[in-house]
Amino acid sequence: MKLRDWISVAAGATALMAAAATPATADENKLEELKAQGFARIAIANEPPFTAVGADGKVSGAAPDVAREVFKRLGVADVVASISEYGAMIPGLQAGRHDAITAGLFMKPERCSAVAYSEPILCDAEAFALKKGNPLGLKSYKDIADNPDAKIGAPGGGTEEKLALEAGVPRDRVIVVPDGQSGLKMLQDGRIDVYSLPVLSIHSLIEKANDPTLEVVAPVEGAPVYCDGAAFRKGDESLRDAFDVELAKMKESGEFAKIIEPYGFSAKAAMSTSREKLCAAK
Repeated sequence: MKLRDWISVAAGATALMAAAATPATADENKLEELKAQGFARIAIANEPPFTAVGADGKVSGAAPDVAREVFKRLGVADVVASISEYGAMIPGLQAGRHDAITAGLFMKPERCSAVAYSEPILCDAEAFALKKGNPLGLKSYKDIADNPDAKIGAPGGGTEEKLALEAGVPRDRVIVVPDGQSGLKMLQDGRIDVYSLPVLSIHSLIEKANDPTLEVVAPVEGAPVYCDGAAFRKGDESLRDAFDVELAKMKESGEFAKIIEPYGFSAKAAMSTSREKLCAAK
């Protein structure tokens, strides 16, 4: 091989090696970028007790509170949240508008293929809010499918919308609702017959509404228990892994339980399963 040919081959190999190393380097630098930035951008829903935004604009709720503490331990001073519908969260993350999703976005195989989840954080079952006495006798998503007059409200792109459609509820009887207050108002006005959210979210809404004409069915018959995790972009696995290390330390020390249990979540439930199990669940 002539010298110039050898140089050309070597240069090509060097370029390939550099290209292969680029994603890893970018991934490894992500945490350093967030440290320098001083905050992480998180996507949330305004759905207490998972997430909440106060009248003063302060972000709270179990998911942001855990994320804020983990990022603080990683050297990222704070989190800045933007409210998003569930169906828009993953596209927003992939487009670079968020650094993480911390919003009760439950792990499912299709989501696990789209994002890099942390280990489990918040676990909950599904619930229905209905008119007092449950006049249509709705205890499951299948009950709604079987009743041609029953309409269900659910967050767009959320677990409840998917469960309703999978149970056979026609698309025109699954009403996409932007937030909890809207869902409750639609139920009170008779525009839907049931509003579905996780158990803790429904109880929080009903408690605040203080409306004696409403009641809760929980858990929904036949619906699984889900857990969420913080979701990161594919390619940001080093950031996710660093997040997991601090999360594990908090679970071990009891700090994790101190943050989420006042909101009504079970630390034991989150610690009894894993990302691997949840992402493989059918």
